[in-house]
Amino acid sequence: MRLALFEPDIPQNAGTMIRTAVCLGVPVDLIEPCGFVWGDRHFRRAGMDYLERAGITRHESWETFLAASRAAHRRLVLLTTKGTVRHIDFRFGPDDVLIVGRESAGAPEAVHAAADARLVVPMAAGERSLNVAVTAALVLGEALRQTGGFGGDA
Repeated sequence: MRLALFEPDIPQNAGTMIRTAVCLGVPVDLIEPCGFVWGDRHFRRAGMDYLERAGITRHESWETFLAASRAAHRRLVLLTTKGTVRHIDFRFGPDDVLIVGRESAGAPEAVHAAADARLVVPMAAGERSLNVAVTAALVLGEALRQTGGFGGDA
């Protein structure tokens, strides 16, 4: 199981997601460009000392990330408000990569097209979206529950 951040643009959310991934024993793919400087103080504050222990692979572009994921035979699972399957109804696999889009714009069509699955977190009627870090944590928790990957076994 992996968590991929597609061109994150809010440093606090990126730091929070990386911290969550470290605590759950999940490596992170960071798909650049980022909308902030890597050493941004908000990013460091949200990630705290967890950033030093994070298993982060930085990809210079979507294309390099996609090539690496396909070469490793990983299934790409996009978390999106435009998803067609609820995350609680999806059968996760241990080699899945959960992808979250930019906070400001989501994921572009190229990412949607490449995804093997597009999942949505059910919400109350009329609500627009959850914070991306909250969504990542919710879905990652369910994926690890299903695959038995808790406790750094990912």
